[in-house]
Amino acid sequence: MKTPDGYELPCSAFNKVGGIVYFARMIDKICLHAAELLPREYHKNLGVGFDGRCCRFLGIGYADVRKRVLDGLIMDEEILEWCFFSGTKPTEEQILVWNKFMLKRGWRDEDDGSTQELEAYKAVSGLAHRTDLVTFFDYYEVDEGRKP
Repeated sequence: MKTPDGYELPCSAFNKVGGIVYFARMIDKICLHAAELLPREYHKNLGVGFDGRCCRFLGIGYADVRKRVLDGLIMDEEILEWCFFSGTKPTEEQILVWNKFMLKRGWRDEDDGSTQELEAYKAVSGLAHRTDLVTFFDYYEVDEGRKP
């Protein structure tokens, strides 16, 4: 999806690769950034935040994933297989726990400030009134125009 100023938005965080949510979005952001198509406001979170969590879940460094992506692995599935080989291959149960954690992130996470961070993002985007956006994934879908 293109922005009015010619940049491209990453794919949905809901997209799964190997049953894992968010991984495709991280890879998409790496590719868009390398092509200078990722909007500037996304740059500060490259390799940290959810990208960092995803890499830690897979037992691999973000810089290593980025290098591997930019070295020419084309398919997200290939990159994930490389992560499994080079880092950690989670079990089905670990993937289930990861997915549920990520899908609910921002909802009732006041103790670590994530809920407040989500509310701040919503306010900056003019979405503070949207009480239906209770997770970061919900927010991305609306803020990036995939859902009304």
